[in-house]
Amino acid sequence: MAEDVIELTHGGGGTIMEQLIRGVIVSGVSIRKALNGVGLDELDDGASMKLMDYEIVVSMDGHTVDPIFFPGGDIGRLAAAGTLNDVAMMGARPIALCDSIIVEEGFPISDLRRIIASMDKTAKEIGVAIVGGDFKVMPKERLDQIVITTCGIGLAKRGQIVVNNGAKPGDKVIVTGSIGDHGIALLAAREGLGFETELKSDVAPIWETVNAALEVGGVNAMKDPTRGGLASALNEIAGKSKVSIWLQEEGISIKESVKAASEMLGLDPFEVTCEGVAAICVSQQQAEEALEAIQNTKYGKGAQIVGTVKAEKPGYVLLETVVGGTRVIEKPLGEPIPRVC
Repeated sequence: MAEDVIELTHGGGGTIMEQLIRGVIVSGVSIRKALNGVGLDELDDGASMKLMDYEIVVSMDGHTVDPIFFPGGDIGRLAAAGTLNDVAMMGARPIALCDSIIVEEGFPISDLRRIIASMDKTAKEIGVAIVGGDFKVMPKERLDQIVITTCGIGLAKRGQIVVNNGAKPGDKVIVTGSIGDHGIALLAAREGLGFETELKSDVAPIWETVNAALEVGGVNAMKDPTRGGLASALNEIAGKSKVSIWLQEEGISIKESVKAASEMLGLDPFEVTCEGVAAICVSQQQAEEALEAIQNTKYGKGAQIVGTVKAEKPGYVLLETVVGGTRVIEKPLGEPIPRVC
């Protein structure tokens, strides 16, 4: 019998990746929590450590995007924003970033300068310092151009961490922008589909948007719909919180160009990666105020209330369609478009 091996779907952010992480990585680690914070068992966007009156949040992510320069961004902006957004999803103010950059021999220094400038600009948008890292070179043809791993550090007051298992019946679900932009823009650029002038990645650091909701209060769970898209993010919240999430189709923003490209390629926009959007569960009493605050931020202008959290049918995400039907939004097996983050 052939030995089990890693496949592309194992890194796709869906059910198959979760099975691998729980079955191989989590089960292989003995000590999974530090200083009574959020640890590996929770499989949240990051980990936390309690220290005096504060909690330090740490999140790490590797980036292997192809192409490395794409409409709306590049691997540098993605590496910075992706990790800083994960820190923000736990309710912590991002304060610092470290990076590990591995390049292929022969990589143009001019491209590296451009990528570093992009990382710097992205971090500066929300006042984050890039404080350290590592740099290595691999022999030619042993690496596809460049891989960047980033570690983000954030700070929150003790007890104010937001975990993605905290959604409560009655909460309203806010999605802060249109979905599917990043993955479809990457695929269009990669395959030369001719959508480049219409489609741009939404990649952006969204701490200001998230913080607007946090300042209003009532935020019970958050998740950014990266690998596996909104379908994966909301299924994770519903499953961990033991609730159901009911979405209204007419409230979910999907650009016409994303719809057209998705239909042509046989993709579901609900499963496609976003890199500048958050799904936020807010108490019913504060949802409208939170929505208004989010809409007043740079990257939250397109935010909408898209659904409601309920107690019945726990673990399910259901979409109430414009024609009056209801369909189950399942967690995908993996990201349908490889190497988008």
